[in-house]
Amino acid sequence: MSVKIYHNPRCSKSRQALELLKEKGIDPQIMLYLENGISYDEAKDLFQRLNLNAALPMVRIKEPEFKDAGLSKTSSDEELLHGIATYPKLLERPIVITDKGAEICRPPEKIMNII
Repeated sequence: MSVKIYHNPRCSKSRQALELLKEKGIDPQIMLYLENGISYDEAKDLFQRLNLNAALPMVRIKEPEFKDAGLSKTSSDEELLHGIATYPKLLERPIVITDKGAEICRPPEKIMNII
């Protein structure tokens, strides 16, 4: 099974999700999006894979960068995805993608839905 995790090592939920994967014998591809950035196209692909009705759930609205980017809860999906591309810290984490689907794993146990 192919597994990818958008991971922030400083985030306890992200660390817990990664540990759950490893406990299940899964060695995921770790995407260090804070170090490597995330493009608009990649953010859009995540949005589509997550099968969300709106992009807002994949955005960390309490981060100062949310306002720095000129975003609000009523921003369009495109604006939010551009915000993530400009400020990768805005991406909610962890996001896990497997052959069975994608999930924002908050709480980390949501991984069980897709492995």
